[in-house]
Amino acid sequence: MTEPDLDHHRSGDAVTEELRADVVAGLTAEQKWLPPKWFYDAEGSELFEKITQLPEYYPTRSEREVLAAHAGDVAELTGAHTLVELGSGSSEKTRLLLDALTKHGTLAAFVPLDVSESALVDAARSISADYPGLEVRGVVGDFTQHLDLLPGDGPRVVAFLGGTIGNFLPAERATFLRSVREVLDEGEWLLLGTDLVKDAETLERAYDDAAGVTAEFDMNVLRVLNARLGANFDLDEFEHVSHWDAEHEWVEMRLRARRELTVGIPGADLTVRFAAGEHIRTEISAKFRPGGVEAELAAAGFALDQWWTDSQQRFGVSLARSVRG
Repeated sequence: MTEPDLDHHRSGDAVTEELRADVVAGLTAEQKWLPPKWFYDAEGSELFEKITQLPEYYPTRSEREVLAAHAGDVAELTGAHTLVELGSGSSEKTRLLLDALTKHGTLAAFVPLDVSESALVDAARSISADYPGLEVRGVVGDFTQHLDLLPGDGPRVVAFLGGTIGNFLPAERATFLRSVREVLDEGEWLLLGTDLVKDAETLERAYDDAAGVTAEFDMNVLRVLNARLGANFDLDEFEHVSHWDAEHEWVEMRLRARRELTVGIPGADLTVRFAAGEHIRTEISAKFRPGGVEAELAAAGFALDQWWTDSQQRFGVSLARSVRG
């Protein structure tokens, strides 16, 4: 099998330095935290794919329902020559868009970007085999840093799916959306998936499944620190917690120390002490309301063109056009 074309923008040394900086900033803060991007080594990417198949995890099914119904509309409205997918993972849902754009006859290139090289290579190989004649160029990179390096001719549609936008704090979301707008020409498109506000029980179950897969995924960030920075986290001394924060309208995933602990992280020249019951916040997953999505898009320089939801009104997908600043 022909190996896919990849652009590498995350060297091993740079990634380790970035991890070191995040660990020092996050684990010395009064409320400890770690960024969710560090879940995604090869094992973490596999665990997340398992999460998307769990009965409790509705976002993937709900978004797929929307895309199945409206991928043809995306193709008709955008006439995209290049489909860019940020945080592509397995790119499974993206096939609905690829099918529609290929049928429409405009698509020439697919550009998936992901921090996980292993997930990216698997997806690029599969799509190259299944869509002969389509240029597939994977980008190993961070969508908060490398958007200006994305290849592909216009008109482009950038797909940011899965509700991943919810992993940003509000100010970070604003910065990110502006950065997407800055790399797009006027009239190019953003296809955005946003999980919607709903009852607390549904939300908390989605992030704390009965089989414990999400807990394993959450713990994986500690495995990454052990492997890359020589830390000595004992995973049995932590437990996964999912909490719906109604004030901020987001789910928090946390790792809670079961007892008082001291952890050494030689690769960050750091010793971290935990009180019994102390948390590390590993992820937020903000949930949205339609009016809020439209307002955030407008503030970043996008005009909302289409708003679609699944049959249960659980998940929203918006198609927005970049407008003159």
